[in-house]
Amino acid sequence: MNTSTINKSKNATNVWFSDYKMYVQLEDGREIAVPLEWFPKLRDAGEQERNNWRFIGNGEGIHWKDLDEDILVEGLL
Repeated sequence: MNTSTINKSKNATNVWFSDYKMYVQLEDGREIAVPLEWFPKLRDAGEQERNNWRFIGNGEGIHWKDLDEDILVEGLL
């Protein structure tokens, strides 16, 4: 019986978009895909605005200065 603990990170390492979804890559290799419909500011933004993001808190969150939008990674899980 394997009793080791799986360490799951909640910190992001990359963010990208399709027409209808936002994708977030986590440190532990997982990828999250969420509908842009959940985030009206991102849904209505242009490609340049969506791609102008930066990590906050060492990847705990994502910030879009142009859109005044912050998303915590933990809230996507």
